[in-house]
Amino acid sequence: MLHLDSLKKSFGRKPALDDVSFEVGEGEIYGLLGHNGAGKSTTLGIILGMVAPDAGEARIRGVSVQRKRAEALRHVGSIFESPSFYEYLSGWENLRILASYSGPFDADAAREIVGRVGLAGRIGSKVRTYSHGMRQRLALAQALLPMPRVLLLDEPTDGLDPEGIKWFRDFILGLREERGMTVLFNSHLLAEVEQMCDRVAILKQGRRVYEGRVSALAEDEKIFEIDVAPADRAVGVIEAAGGGMLSPGRMSLPPDADPSAVVAAMVGAGVRVSAFAPVRRSLEDLYLEMTR
Repeated sequence: MLHLDSLKKSFGRKPALDDVSFEVGEGEIYGLLGHNGAGKSTTLGIILGMVAPDAGEARIRGVSVQRKRAEALRHVGSIFESPSFYEYLSGWENLRILASYSGPFDADAAREIVGRVGLAGRIGSKVRTYSHGMRQRLALAQALLPMPRVLLLDEPTDGLDPEGIKWFRDFILGLREERGMTVLFNSHLLAEVEQMCDRVAILKQGRRVYEGRVSALAEDEKIFEIDVAPADRAVGVIEAAGGGMLSPGRMSLPPDADPSAVVAAMVGAGVRVSAFAPVRRSLEDLYLEMTR
């Protein structure tokens, strides 16, 4: 559904993207992660045709954004950077005007979407009276008005309270379930990304340093919290078993390693083992490993 091929982009002498490639399949929810300045928004800007790459290409359903932008974006909805509205107009008037920029306004479809995002009771109010969460819902309604097959979201839960974040997560998962919608979004909320995404990519200084399935995190390696002494002797045993120290007090072992055999080997080497407990590897663990 979405294909990025060797994207490169620099602003002055500073590289924003350096040979970034990935694919997002139909009906997939794909998360783009990275620190501020890693290239996430630049990537979305290129996909939307708002940023011209120095090299490479973005294709949506096989159509090049750089060569046939209007055709490529025909079935795309997006929330990019901070959504802007006409403050002195109602939410409904904003939807009508903004939707008309790209095609005819379907009032029946708009009413259905407004109800879905929970704004039916306030859609006639002026946007200047909206809370941040209501503005985000209005932006989501605008993104859904073209009845897109692909949804691109730039920090969509930024500034939302926990209730709003959960609502957004359930809403996006429901869209995928009902319509088979493809979603690409970036976020700093790693716990939310882990609950929503099928796969993630991590960018660091404009380069893709990781891509993989979220469900595979627990399969890649075994993580343990340990308390051992002397530490240097324990490290030798752990490395001999194919593992390594991730941080003080935390170690990893390959999936096929026998933890009990490693503990026995440490004890046999004169290591005092005070604690040895398995830890479920999280997306946060992976992210910190990849970005340090």
